[in-house]
Amino acid sequence: MKTTIEIPDPLFRRAKARAAERGQSLKQLVAEALQERLVRTGRRELEDEPAWMRGFGGLSRLRGETRRIQARVDEAFEGIEPEDRA
Repeated sequence: MKTTIEIPDPLFRRAKARAAERGQSLKQLVAEALQERLVRTGRRELEDEPAWMRGFGGLSRLRGETRRIQARVDEAFEGIEPEDRA
C-alpha cells in the first residue's frame, strides 16, 4: 500500500540516517517502527485493564461501560488508606 505522510524535516533526516546505518530502506525502517509501536500500544492497553477484566474477557461491546465502572471503583478506593485496603 502506498501512502503519503508528512514528517518533520529533522525527524526525516534522523530516520533516513538510521535506516542507512542499519542497511535498510527508509520504507523498511518506517514499517518496522510502526509495527513495533502498534504492538507496544496494544500490550499497554491490555496492561491498563484490571486483572479481573483480562481474566473474563470484558465483553467487547461493553468495554467502554466497564472502563467507566472501573474508574468509579478506582476513584472510591482513592479515599481508603493503603493499609486498610488489604
